[in-house]
Amino acid sequence: MEKGSYTLIITPFRDDLSLDEEGLRTLVQRQVDAGVTGIAPLGVTGENTLLRVSEIRRLVEIIVEVAKGKCKIVPDTCTTSLWEAKERIDMFTEIGADYISVFTPFFILPKDDGLIDFYLKLADYSKLPLVLHNAKERTGVELSPVMTAQLAKHPNIIGIKDGNKGLDHLAKVIYLTKDENFEVFTGKDTTAYPTICIGGAGSFSVAGNAIPGVMENMLQLALSGKKEEAQQIHYDYYNLYEAFRFETNPMAAKMALKLMNLPGGTLRPPLGDLSEGKTKILKKLLEEKGLVK
Repeated sequence: MEKGSYTLIITPFRDDLSLDEEGLRTLVQRQVDAGVTGIAPLGVTGENTLLRVSEIRRLVEIIVEVAKGKCKIVPDTCTTSLWEAKERIDMFTEIGADYISVFTPFFILPKDDGLIDFYLKLADYSKLPLVLHNAKERTGVELSPVMTAQLAKHPNIIGIKDGNKGLDHLAKVIYLTKDENFEVFTGKDTTAYPTICIGGAGSFSVAGNAIPGVMENMLQLALSGKKEEAQQIHYDYYNLYEAFRFETNPMAAKMALKLMNLPGGTLRPPLGDLSEGKTKILKKLLEEKGLVK
């Protein structure tokens, strides 16, 4: 799996809450122009669970239309059932994705053996390589390092987007999978640079919505051994990385894009806008980086 920065792209909506197709094209082209390694729609940042299936299809079609062959496209299944996950895999394969991210099933709280079976069945089924997606704070279940290492042995499971920001967790995943054809990506901007330093492959980035070039540059510097230069970028943008997790993702990402006069759009209920206080902090941080005048 190609190393670097994969932007967890937001789903822009119009004021009437319909999908903003032209806005999406603008955002995707901006990612392509920034040279990101990949675009990862339909996770938490993309408000996946608030979309109709027809909208999910249309969103991936537009991203493939604009970005295919220019960067990797990694949509997320984000379902609770094996059958729905297979349907999403078929859809994304037909449209032209490169890899498929598979969120751990949420709400139903499966046991470890159930999670393993879920992923192995999907890996056997899928024609495209799969990327595990671990985010216990969202799903209530966790892929432990040992479980991840077990799944990494499957030839069609090529990486993980791991939302556990503990470096001890990430380090163990990296250590246990080091002899497999498997890459470890963090799902947190604050651990993007450190993850490279302990043998990881990059990040799936929320901040990449606003600063795609910064994220890609930092990670490629780190991957090429220019650790001091990458570390300085990590320090320079650390406060902004934290700000993108204000309140509930993707509130800050969408607000940042709106402040930058880009098509962030509104959020679908039950989500709402970022609070006034947090918006002021976010705007100040964006101003300090010259992203907002």
